[in-house]
Amino acid sequence: MKKCAIWKSVRLGLSAVTVATALALPPALAEETAAAEDAYVWDLSDIYATPEAWEAERQRLLEKVPTLAKYKGTLGESAAALLEAQDDISTTYKEVGRLYTYAFLKGDENLGDAKAQENRGLATALLSQFGQVTSYVAPEILEVGERKIERFIKKEPGLAKHAFGLHDTLRRAPHTLSKEAEQVIAATADMQSGISRIYSVFANSEVPWPTVTLSTGEEVTVNQANYAKYRAVQNREDRKKIFDAFWGAWNAYENTFGQNLDTHVKAHIFNAKTRKYESALASALAGDNIPVEVYKTLVEVTNESLPALHRYFKLRQRMLGLDDLHYYDIYPDLVDLDRSYTVDEAIDLTLATSKMLGDDYVALINQGIDSRWMHLFPQAGKRSGAYMMGFAYDVHPYLLLNFNGGYDDVSTFAHEWGHAVHSLLSRQNQPWETYSYATFTAEIASITKELLLQEQNLARAETDDERLFYLGYALEQMRGTFFRQTMFAEFELAIHEAVEKGEALSGEKMTEMYKGLLETYHGHGEGVMTIDPAYAVEWAYIPHFYRNFYVFQYATSMAGGALFADKISKGEAGAQENYLDVLRAGGSEYPYEILKSAGIDMATRAPYEALVERMNGIMDQIETILDAREEVKTSSR
Repeated sequence: MKKCAIWKSVRLGLSAVTVATALALPPALAEETAAAEDAYVWDLSDIYATPEAWEAERQRLLEKVPTLAKYKGTLGESAAALLEAQDDISTTYKEVGRLYTYAFLKGDENLGDAKAQENRGLATALLSQFGQVTSYVAPEILEVGERKIERFIKKEPGLAKHAFGLHDTLRRAPHTLSKEAEQVIAATADMQSGISRIYSVFANSEVPWPTVTLSTGEEVTVNQANYAKYRAVQNREDRKKIFDAFWGAWNAYENTFGQNLDTHVKAHIFNAKTRKYESALASALAGDNIPVEVYKTLVEVTNESLPALHRYFKLRQRMLGLDDLHYYDIYPDLVDLDRSYTVDEAIDLTLATSKMLGDDYVALINQGIDSRWMHLFPQAGKRSGAYMMGFAYDVHPYLLLNFNGGYDDVSTFAHEWGHAVHSLLSRQNQPWETYSYATFTAEIASITKELLLQEQNLARAETDDERLFYLGYALEQMRGTFFRQTMFAEFELAIHEAVEKGEALSGEKMTEMYKGLLETYHGHGEGVMTIDPAYAVEWAYIPHFYRNFYVFQYATSMAGGALFADKISKGEAGAQENYLDVLRAGGSEYPYEILKSAGIDMATRAPYEALVERMNGIMDQIETILDAREEVKTSSR
């Protein structure tokens, strides 16, 4: 939501949260955790020396932010006047971002710490106030006009760092309202975000979760954390019990969740119409100037490529030894690697992969690890999952992880450090004003890192079981990050288009729409996988539907990242530098154009077709191993 030349979208440098479940640590890792407690807990004193220093800064900014209104009506007086306003507003935003970062991270250390949560609320309120106070800037820049703004930029060298933001504001002239209207829209932001907060509170705290008894005799409360954990158990009857209980709980509130999501969709459409966009999709993509063709091409090519996904499901059925396949069969590991990793191993593997990206890249990761930028291990009250936050431009990125010693934790470790180096390289090469980058490029930075790790581990694998594990992991990542996220994107587009056509939405209707997509993507009609209608309420469980056409970027990033990883691992001329140039560019250009300059056009079919080709190649390798094993068994009889 770019509000004006200096109001970047509040990405906060926050990488997409990776969902993880805190498990009991393996003995070796438990010892390492105790020994390395301080080394792997982030040091927030780099931001503010003490909580008292944070509070003093908050009080200063509470007085400072309202003073930014003094520039109202002055932006067209002269180049010097425009520069003074831009510099002051930009610097203040940077300082508010630093304040917010400390509160956000402190709050995630312990979600039960009431004082920390209150401080996060205070920081959020200040961020919102900043947006309201500076909401006059975009309309006023448009009043000044393109010719005069361009003349100011040429006359005053100090405006160079603001030029991209100024041009971006001018680009959106047809969709910018009057000063008064912009102020009203800015004031509704907190109210509109309340829809998502209602969903979060209800889904995470107030839905009554059922209890089931598994074949082991263990009683399990089937809440969100345990669903993520137990849906992958090897016992098929237990998986079905978990699915039946979990989705039964969601079905009980289908209409409530439906009304909530319908209201959220209508808010998107209201904003799009108010700003004179042709659709909610066009409005959502306009902020980063991403062509609608990117979204449409992704969905089109993915649907054409469903035979590859269906092939994977048949391969999964074969490897699990099942007579048929149901929706509750998509999560169990195809191969159990039966090993855990220490943090030192995760670091070594990540650094070894990073060597393909140059010595400077490796040095940045080493610096962060040695300087306590991570909160690494699970602890009571800590937020689950993983993310990187780089909003504190004058400090450095911070990483939250919940390392449990599994391969997925190693992959997540590499992923989040991919985000961190992106922020570091952007900071080295960009001023604050063009530092913040879009999700569209952010996830490519991290997914490329993950894929390079996969290829490295596959090359080092010593047994067929180990190879099958890494190959299976790669397939599952493609299913979850490319096909599944595209299915989500298609559903999100469908519910918005339905309301735009004047159709009424309900929880029941959304379930039917989602069921149709589940059946198409999973080959229900072709006999590939059976979709139980009771599980089609899954749409209600997906929090990303409250992010406004966000999920498609996971799929585009998977495709773009796979292309980069393939070129880099093959040593293709210029591949490494093209990838690093994307990271260095930060937000100095629109993300689609940044990738296009690096040789990847996400509006064309090529990246998506290349990913599907990669997927089929992986399945060829798996089938070769399986066929050889069956041949040995047959010949030994």
